[in-house]
Amino acid sequence: MTHTIHTSSQRAPRKMSRREFLRAAAAAGLGIAGSRLSGSVVPHAKAKSVIQIWMWGGPSHLDTFDPKPDAGYDYRGPYDKAIPTSALGVEMCAGLPLLAERAHLFSILRGMTHGNNGHETASYMVQTGRMPGDGIDYPGAGAVVSYFKGYAGGYKGLIPPYIVMTQLQGRFSESGFLGNASRPFATGGNPGAPRFEVEGVVAKNISGERQIQRKTLLRNLDSFGSLISGVPAYAKSLQSEEEAWELITGDSGKIFDLNTTDRQTREAYGMNKFGQSCLAARRLVEYGVPWITINYEGWDTHKNHFEEMRRKLPELDKGLSSLIDDLSRTGLLDSTIIWWGGEFGRTPRVDWDPPWSGGRSHYGPAFSSMLAGGGFKGGIALGATDARGEEVRDRPVYPWDMISSIYRQMGIDLNAVIPHPRGFDVRITPESALKLPSGGLLDELV
Repeated sequence: MTHTIHTSSQRAPRKMSRREFLRAAAAAGLGIAGSRLSGSVVPHAKAKSVIQIWMWGGPSHLDTFDPKPDAGYDYRGPYDKAIPTSALGVEMCAGLPLLAERAHLFSILRGMTHGNNGHETASYMVQTGRMPGDGIDYPGAGAVVSYFKGYAGGYKGLIPPYIVMTQLQGRFSESGFLGNASRPFATGGNPGAPRFEVEGVVAKNISGERQIQRKTLLRNLDSFGSLISGVPAYAKSLQSEEEAWELITGDSGKIFDLNTTDRQTREAYGMNKFGQSCLAARRLVEYGVPWITINYEGWDTHKNHFEEMRRKLPELDKGLSSLIDDLSRTGLLDSTIIWWGGEFGRTPRVDWDPPWSGGRSHYGPAFSSMLAGGGFKGGIALGATDARGEEVRDRPVYPWDMISSIYRQMGIDLNAVIPHPRGFDVRITPESALKLPSGGLLDELV
């Protein structure tokens, strides 16, 4: 049995197998009622940019935003105290005292869940808001926002509209079927180094003055260009070249020069890779970049978990707190979403036996995320886990619930579609026909 699909772009119809048709129908929502996620509409976008702090490897919810001091040593480890925060009735892990003082500016999602314990699959689910397995390679939320809010949406900057610091995740294709047009630009380099050597923008061991000298030399050697100056293709090529040089030697590229920021501000973020990535993200928001991801490695703590937490938590606390402070002080927090979280949490019960020596493994049934700014309310702990943090007890939030809520704050229609290269349109949010478990949009936070 075959079915013919006609698309909105008037491409010639092609024959599809029954299996292909069902997959396409599920993806595009052909004739299917709207998703339960699309019930609420924000008439005007609240947010212009997203800073995604991706906790690569999965952070423990018990040791960050969902402490369980009374659960016993085998669950809490040395973190036997929860500290009060600036949000009434909300407590956090004692390892994050600076963030606790700013809890009124962000909200915690303690009911995050999807049940998957594999890095690749869980990352795909949390980043795309989709279940795998239907034959479609969905783009991540950053690529979707870049598609709608990037160059096609009126973005004028020379810096790409989707930036990742400093490396791509490598566990799934961030741009999915959207391909290179929505692929993020990975900076490479280290923002915490004396010179942030951004791939293709800041050349290693070459000063800005020398770059300008190279540009001048190239122009002097281009004798053929004057002979074809009226050729449209050459004019377009020359324009692209000038834009590239502007990014390398002009004001746009200076966004990445963190040495132009005063030392006191830089030290407030922490003179390390993560802290300086947060500072760079703030500057990119000021420039108008729609989506910035910070891939924050080091959270896959199977071994010596608490030793790692003693090092990582202060780093996280300082960098993220300073980012929130600066965006709040300048008014940019109103139009900038900060999304903190990883692919899952970590096992509430600690594995003390060798070779783990006090480690936590992967845990998808219950974990935490954090949202701030962009129209999301602060001071709320949404949802709850049980006394040991093992199960979601109240108000579950699934990845598609959260990502759809972010799209809504960005003013993106949840029924919007994007073109698949095979000739059909794909909705950006799951359809009700898929019958995914859902806690619904985050209406409590808007």
